[in-house]
Amino acid sequence: MKKSILFLSAAVTLLATAACQNFKKGDGGLEYNIIKDAGAEKAKAGDLLSVDLIVKSDRKDSLLQSTYDIGLPQIVNIAPDSIPGLYAGDYNSMFKFLGEGDSAVFRLNLDTMAAKTGQPKPEFADKFVTFTVKVRKHFKKGNLTDSALYSQIDTYFKGEIEGLKKAEETKLSKYVADKKLEPKKTASGLQYVIKEEGKGNKAVAGDTVVVNYTGTLVSGKVFDTNNAEVAKKENTFSPMRQYEPIRFRVGHDPVIQGWTEGLQLLNKGSKAIFLIPSSLGYGERGGGSIPPYAPLVFEVELVDIVAGPKGEAPAPAPAAPVQVPAGQK
Repeated sequence: MKKSILFLSAAVTLLATAACQNFKKGDGGLEYNIIKDAGAEKAKAGDLLSVDLIVKSDRKDSLLQSTYDIGLPQIVNIAPDSIPGLYAGDYNSMFKFLGEGDSAVFRLNLDTMAAKTGQPKPEFADKFVTFTVKVRKHFKKGNLTDSALYSQIDTYFKGEIEGLKKAEETKLSKYVADKKLEPKKTASGLQYVIKEEGKGNKAVAGDTVVVNYTGTLVSGKVFDTNNAEVAKKENTFSPMRQYEPIRFRVGHDPVIQGWTEGLQLLNKGSKAIFLIPSSLGYGERGGGSIPPYAPLVFEVELVDIVAGPKGEAPAPAPAAPVQVPAGQK
């Protein structure tokens, strides 16, 4: 966890520095400012870099991507300049300024990109996209075979993922303490807080539940919601999606175990917070923007319960909850 905090602190420092700096002019309209030069060998074609990366456009509420949200770095493959579509001053060439331990801010000129590639400018920015980069590790191609190089990457990422596994319990405990929550905990490890108690029966296996929800990582990053206003605020809104309550049949439709168990703890109309360990969520693989070993936080509202067919055996009752003091591991 300490490692994650250090990287987050570095991200804040980089962003603060980027806000008031003098960019140098590079080829192809690229602008750059080297915040830290650790003196290491710079990357070249064939090398790979493990980087922490924040990507923003030149518009308000412009965050496009941040590796700090998931706690895992991004691997950047430095391609040869001879590859069609690449040009001096493009995304690929930015990383040739950097070596292990370096950090910098780059502004990629979209007018140049459109002119050089013949592709239209992206709709999410006007003229620039800004990349705030910190290099964790430099993997040098040298005389290594591709197999040997990528074996190094595989070993490196196994270590990073093991770090996430070890940090999971601490992250969840810190979230509970920071939010001053007093959750109940079931035998499976699910923690929950009932914010508003509903009325009527609880759902059982075979019932169809109708649910409003917002799911976040413990960092606060929203990864999914059926609330259109939340999606717009988080810049994840899709006009192709219908923002309406989700419906699924408990014990029959595929949802994470934390939902199957948690929703059977609630009466119709209840609002609750589920704190779901990765063992009841997306596990060691993660999924989409959810990293491996990620504890999840869901704000849920059980809007309705539609009784299932009669004669089906209900799911076993969830284990009796025990109180978990805020901040306790």
